[in-house]
Amino acid sequence: MLGKKKWMSSLAVLLTGALFVTGCASNANSNQGNQDTRKTMTIAYSDGGQTLDPAEASDLTSDTMTMNAYDQLVTYGVKTVDGNQKADTEDIKPMLASEWKVSADGKTYTFILRDAKFHSGNPVDAESVVYSMNHVKNSQNGSFMYQMASIKKVTAKDDKTVVIELNRPNHMFLQMIGMYTFSIIDGKTVKTKPKDYLKTNTAGSGPYKVDSWDPASQAVLSANTSYWQGAPKISKVTMKFIKEPSNRVMLLNKGDVDLAIEIPPKDVDSIKKNAKLNVTSTPSNRILYFAFNEKVKPFDNAKVRQAINYAIPYDQLVHDVMYDQAKQLKSSIPSSMPGYTEDGFVYKHDLNKAKQLLKEAGLPNGFTFDFTLGSGFDDWKDDAVLIQAELRKIGVTMNIKPMARPEFLTAVNQKTLTTYISKWTSFVNDPGYHLGLLLYSKGSSNAFSYNNAQVDKLWEQAEIEKDKQKREALYKQMQVLINADAPWVYLYEYNRVVGSKKEVKGYITYPDECIRFFPLSK
Repeated sequence: MLGKKKWMSSLAVLLTGALFVTGCASNANSNQGNQDTRKTMTIAYSDGGQTLDPAEASDLTSDTMTMNAYDQLVTYGVKTVDGNQKADTEDIKPMLASEWKVSADGKTYTFILRDAKFHSGNPVDAESVVYSMNHVKNSQNGSFMYQMASIKKVTAKDDKTVVIELNRPNHMFLQMIGMYTFSIIDGKTVKTKPKDYLKTNTAGSGPYKVDSWDPASQAVLSANTSYWQGAPKISKVTMKFIKEPSNRVMLLNKGDVDLAIEIPPKDVDSIKKNAKLNVTSTPSNRILYFAFNEKVKPFDNAKVRQAINYAIPYDQLVHDVMYDQAKQLKSSIPSSMPGYTEDGFVYKHDLNKAKQLLKEAGLPNGFTFDFTLGSGFDDWKDDAVLIQAELRKIGVTMNIKPMARPEFLTAVNQKTLTTYISKWTSFVNDPGYHLGLLLYSKGSSNAFSYNNAQVDKLWEQAEIEKDKQKREALYKQMQVLINADAPWVYLYEYNRVVGSKKEVKGYITYPDECIRFFPLSK
């Protein structure tokens, strides 16, 4: 999933009943000629992470460390959008697999491995791939990804050939196995270690090795000088864990860090005034929505949900809270996702329309409800206060109930909340993944009891539709139906904001928001 270089064109050859895809590791970001591997880089992060196990990683810091210590079978291409580099998730490129073929029925993938070595010196072989896939299958966090990828069986045909059989054709399969969850692990090494070895150690083949990791302070990663794509240009990356956003901004302005993530929107303009710094602000897959539990009255009534949608001060949220480092969300999927449509989206700030809908719902005098505010995000709190004030104008009283984040997450999963604000980032840039988790009635992250039989039917049709255009047409139909049902208030899409010294080059935006260190230079 490194997706950090421009690969030479893949060769597609049509064989009997199968499609062969091949590629070459040489690319524009490869380190050629005189390499300066003495340079170091310091990056400010907000928290210290929880694990180095790629199948268990579920926070940005853990994800980033594993992404840089491991390789996957395939990765994503890179494209330039508005002057910034970002992953092209529809362009699947070879990584540890130099080529692959797909059976005519779309259910069997045969991967040929390139010559590469793990950090231990052990070769990357087919048995390691089998071990790695079984590790995901048996993991606590990653197992649902294994199921969603539709994997039935993984077999080592010989040292360099791996066969992955699926339960059904899955158009997302290649994109999914490019994720850090499906990192290829040095099974020969791990089998000799204690059971929890991967939680605090890495066993990958990636461009960096994790030399030390203290969640309270920092992690240090050193370059893998024997990396199959060539030694990284940065010899050492130090990830500094700095919880307070203002301190990250201060260190960036002073030049004490080369790059800082999660820059507060209010600080973007001040950073831009520093002649020594750059700010990269790009659209992301991270969305914010106001969720209703449709099993709780009066939110079982679509007109009530629609009324709330019309009462939201969208411009204030984007301009005053997010300082224009976001834009209004106008569908159930983010605008950068294939198949996005605004068809059927009618909601804007219109209090008269909101009052009319409440009257039609039999609530001309409004009503009172509880809203749970999860802690940890300043914009959520500001949003809630602004929404509360607008709802009061249509006779609706919103009681804000603060809740600590751990309890909030538990309550969301248990579906005990009436209304709340939450964010979501789809690491797989595909409507099937996004809608299947959030708005399909059986989705594992459908925490607001949304259930529309027609939406479910369309999603199930799309899952087995091989033609991309026909599949996206089905997803667009879903979005129109969801817009009318209004299971959420669509609030906004976040920009991914990163501040860096001007001399830092090679930053690429990915849906998972992990920074790939390999293409970085300065």
